[in-house]
Amino acid sequence: MRDLPFIDAHVHLWDLKRIRYPWLMPPFSDDGPNGSVEPIAHTYLLPDYLADAEGWDVRGIVHVDAGAVPEAALDETDWLQDMANAKGMPNAIIAFAALDDPNVDTLLQAHAQRRNVRGIRHIVNWHPDPRRTYTPRDVTRDDAWQQGFALLAKHGLSFDLQAYPGQFAALARLIERHPGIPVILNHCGMMVPSDPQGRREWRAGMTALAACPSVSVKISGIGFAYRPWDIEQARGYVRDTIDIFGTHRAMFASDVPTDKLFGSFDRHLQTYRTIVSDMTTEEQRALFADNANRVYRLGIAL
Repeated sequence: MRDLPFIDAHVHLWDLKRIRYPWLMPPFSDDGPNGSVEPIAHTYLLPDYLADAEGWDVRGIVHVDAGAVPEAALDETDWLQDMANAKGMPNAIIAFAALDDPNVDTLLQAHAQRRNVRGIRHIVNWHPDPRRTYTPRDVTRDDAWQQGFALLAKHGLSFDLQAYPGQFAALARLIERHPGIPVILNHCGMMVPSDPQGRREWRAGMTALAACPSVSVKISGIGFAYRPWDIEQARGYVRDTIDIFGTHRAMFASDVPTDKLFGSFDRHLQTYRTIVSDMTTEEQRALFADNANRVYRLGIAL
């Protein structure tokens, strides 16, 4: 939609012939947090993204680590930086680093030397249900992981947080101790509605994180909570997220191609646009572009 600029705060690109992504390799199964990823298990490059985003006034994109093998973390960053140098996108790179790795400081320093790197993501979703969890235990409780998190400030890096609501209260206490590290919560906080206290736990955890001024949130990944989803489910989830964080600390993102498992680029973005259509133009611009521009330090003239 050309009447609003859009900075896409969460995009993945991958070249499966160049870098190995174990989660995009067979055998594929429905028994996991994403369901089967077979429909997106093919190379997805910048022209593919731009084709999906046709009709939207995309001014910039934030690339978030795409689940490559850990030893390829710097290779992925260099591939993306070369792309940005040649094509002008991605405008920001959120790279991978395992924060509990004993040598993480060296990797953080290397990432930070690449011009478009703004932050780090280390997926830490832990859930007692083996079909939901991404990790065998909650590594965010480990001293080594917390020490790695603290190192982000040294290198001027933000952190993209992908975790489950049951982890948020403890994470909020950690984040409070490091107010100089910007934290961007992924995918509306990934509520698990099937949990006995699913929405209540999500709201309590989101409120705890929102109490930290350094935390903002990306609105994407509706399909992680509701699969399949409809606009009324999305409306409650999105508006509650915005209500908790405010229009100045929330931003829309496509999460393609992952969210294409749950619906097209247009379906997601048009749904978000409909949900906030009663807001002021200034608020909508903040959600679709201004906040991402500020939080990820893009410097794009809007």
